[in-house]
Amino acid sequence: MNKNYFGITDIGKVRTNNEDTFIAKDTASGDYIIACVIDGVGGYSGGEIAAEITKLSVLEHLSKPQGDILTLMKKAISEADAKIVAEKQQVKELENMACVLTLALVDLNKNILHYTHVGDTRMYLLRDNSLVKITRDQSFVGFMEDTGRLTEEEAMKHPKRNEINKALGFGVNLADQDDYMEMGQSPFLPGDLLLLCSDGLSDMVNKNEIIVALNEGKDLAEKGTMLIAAANKNGGADNITVVLVHNTNPPVLHEATKPEQSAKAAVVAQPLLFDENKPAPPSILGKVNETSITDMTQKIIYVPQRGLTLLLSFTTLIFIATTTCLYWYYIFLPANQVKQQPLTEVTEKRNTKEIMLQDTLNKMKGQTLVLTDSLFSSPIILHQPLEFNKDTIYLKSNKEVVIISDSLYKGVAITVRPASKFIQLRNIAFKNFNTAILTGNNALVLRNIRFTNCPNTLQSTYNLSQKKYINGKIPYSSFSADSLSLNFPD
Repeated sequence: MNKNYFGITDIGKVRTNNEDTFIAKDTASGDYIIACVIDGVGGYSGGEIAAEITKLSVLEHLSKPQGDILTLMKKAISEADAKIVAEKQQVKELENMACVLTLALVDLNKNILHYTHVGDTRMYLLRDNSLVKITRDQSFVGFMEDTGRLTEEEAMKHPKRNEINKALGFGVNLADQDDYMEMGQSPFLPGDLLLLCSDGLSDMVNKNEIIVALNEGKDLAEKGTMLIAAANKNGGADNITVVLVHNTNPPVLHEATKPEQSAKAAVVAQPLLFDENKPAPPSILGKVNETSITDMTQKIIYVPQRGLTLLLSFTTLIFIATTTCLYWYYIFLPANQVKQQPLTEVTEKRNTKEIMLQDTLNKMKGQTLVLTDSLFSSPIILHQPLEFNKDTIYLKSNKEVVIISDSLYKGVAITVRPASKFIQLRNIAFKNFNTAILTGNNALVLRNIRFTNCPNTLQSTYNLSQKKYINGKIPYSSFSADSLSLNFPD
């Protein structure tokens, strides 16, 4: 067993056979880890056969992956689906068989994972003691839970929790479907722990219990065994399968490159321990090379006195030349040729977090974007509104993420375009915006959203039919009274 991954499956306490299977292995080149959980559907023998067909197809296409990874994963699943359908047509006893799966291809060299998902198996990511569900259950109960209509506990006990909307073998010809599979990629950072599981675990063990098992287990084998035991302890109503992948890469520390030194300079350029109570020798200049934020020992590289003299001389010449040019420009250039820019035209450019978040929203392939603690621990400062322009977007975080306006910008935080039909926001705080959310004919679900100093928390525009009589009722909203506007086009 490789220390980076581990897989285990168990029949549970109720079933008489195990229709689950899994993959946890390296690719032939060792560049990727294949992690996959497959849950068979269709009763005795049928579900097992569908799961085994899918497993063989995944191994056939991904053991030596080349080209676009997500395209290759889609091909593996599409061909598995076609083989299952063909087998059902030939053997009447297998006409009800199908399977669901979650598949990940983990690249530890680049700290990234690619994934695809069909059905109600799940993939979780544990980072900094926060467990995030990356995939969405393709089922009625899963939709109710993801949209906030059911809590996790209510979903686990719901009588229809095992009814799925999508699976391999349903006869929909996956090769021609662009949105049947949930696909995407995610950063997989050093220290991250990936969990793939069948619903035999997620229906029996809640997120808090999962976190406990993942933290208390000494290694991946013990963590997996503890999860199986927890599911069986809570009833073991279905087969239970767990696959774990751990990114054991060391954290990346960036160190400044040291300049090359001549043999003569090396005599006085030996690294010394920094002591702030003792001044550096007068004949040399110290330059701190910081290797770590928490490292209290710093090294100093010294430049010889002769080099310092040349450097200062060169800097002085540049300063004199620049000053002379500026003096000539402002004294001798006619005043009417100098175009002054009004202060009102000066706008600050977007910061890195702002650009990264908007770019991710524009390019995301799936429907869920999780704001992780490691990237968004400090507030996101906006200079322009974030634009939502996709059909469905789930924007959430396990811990509250603060979105705050820049001191010179007081406009809108989020603008939801007409192309967006369903938006869910979870665990987000808005601060110092005139209008926090600007939306139109969109379905909007808010979960644990907080507004501070936002006179218009939500402004919604209703576009009604032209030149027709309108009958209906606009319901009362608990948002601010001035946040509702109606547009009646001419």
